[in-house]
Amino acid sequence: MTFQCSAILFDLDGVLVDSTRSVARQWRQWAAQNNIDPEKVVEIAHGRRTIEVVRILAPHLDAKAEETKLEKREADDIEGVAVMPGAAELLKSIPEGQWCVVTSGTRYLATSRLRLAQLPIPRVLVSADEVQKGKPDPEPYLKGAELLKVKPAECLVIEDAPAGIRSAHAGGMKAIALTSTYSVSELQEADGVLQNLGQIQVRSVDCDRKLQVDIP
Repeated sequence: MTFQCSAILFDLDGVLVDSTRSVARQWRQWAAQNNIDPEKVVEIAHGRRTIEVVRILAPHLDAKAEETKLEKREADDIEGVAVMPGAAELLKSIPEGQWCVVTSGTRYLATSRLRLAQLPIPRVLVSADEVQKGKPDPEPYLKGAELLKVKPAECLVIEDAPAGIRSAHAGGMKAIALTSTYSVSELQEADGVLQNLGQIQVRSVDCDRKLQVDIP
């Protein structure tokens, strides 16, 4: 399968950085502390902004304060957190200015994760702090496209969560999903599903800064 695009927009957790277990641990602890079913929390937390998950499940709490506390805990919880296989090599294969990170985490958490994984912090990084509505709303990915100065229809998104896939599609973008967090059956909305980033091949195809992305 081949995609033509001008830029690639990456989710962070579960895509470039293997942090799913850390995220789940911290959400389960938070759920237990607030007498909320942990399974219900984990079911909706992946791919969404922390502040929005808190608003949905615990509207009586100060969502901003809970977000700050949770994101600090996630940044400190580095057990098992590592770079995703193929991530460093894939990023090196994409010309500078033609990729970015669009994450549901705060900028503090995102930069902490990237440094831990020894990945470059991109010129464009759209975090939870910089949008009014998080995924599955299209705003995060549309903002990424705007900052890269690329039309949404010319963007390809790499995601691991249904909320992110829906965000990309709502913004008029194609989305490839990784099975790092959800099963293949849960990612059927994506335009392609892969097991790891090493399966993605990217090359420049002409002087107009177009990219060809090949997946099995």
